[in-house]
Amino acid sequence: MGWRVRAIRGATTATENSVEAMHEAVMELLDEVEQRNPIDFAEIVSVTFSVTRDLDATFPAAIARQRPQWQQVPLLDVQQMHVAGSLERCIRLLIHINSPAYTEMHHAYLRGAAVLRPDLSMASVTSQH
Repeated sequence: MGWRVRAIRGATTATENSVEAMHEAVMELLDEVEQRNPIDFAEIVSVTFSVTRDLDATFPAAIARQRPQWQQVPLLDVQQMHVAGSLERCIRLLIHINSPAYTEMHHAYLRGAAVLRPDLSMASVTSQH
């Protein structure tokens, strides 16, 4: 089987709008994603982080760049569209990565963000994106 671009999704929440709280949340999310998935950093196409409008203390990408092997990964931060009543202090990520088609992708929805996709919070996905 050949290779193709796949996606790993994840989200978490920060306890407050501070550099420290966002750092803790992003690092925990990336730890979980790296632990659950066989990531070859040379095969990452790009990573997009989105944050809700109540998080502006720092950029999640700046936090990710502090990690080993993440300095050369193309990273982008965007603000999540605001929807009234939506989850607050939420940080989402979408990793596009080249991988063998048979490789399972494991998504990570942590802390308060587990409510966003309970069907994917611990699920392995073999045929999506």
